[in-house]
Amino acid sequence: MAQPEPKLTPREKAKVAWYVGRMAKRGIAGEAVYQRDLEAKVEGVIEGARKREEREAKANK
Repeated sequence: MAQPEPKLTPREKAKVAWYVGRMAKRGIAGEAVYQRDLEAKVEGVIEGARKREEREAKANK
């Protein structure tokens, strides 16, 4: 089952926006341009936010 999207901090939102902007720039260059590295970085930021939310939830119990 897919986990719900975590609530991102302003810093995490800025990182994701930066990576998406870079992906858009590469997308202009054509479809053959490699973007998996940037996609992995976005996934890493989101996964980090999930872990942060889990830690915060445990600390607030």
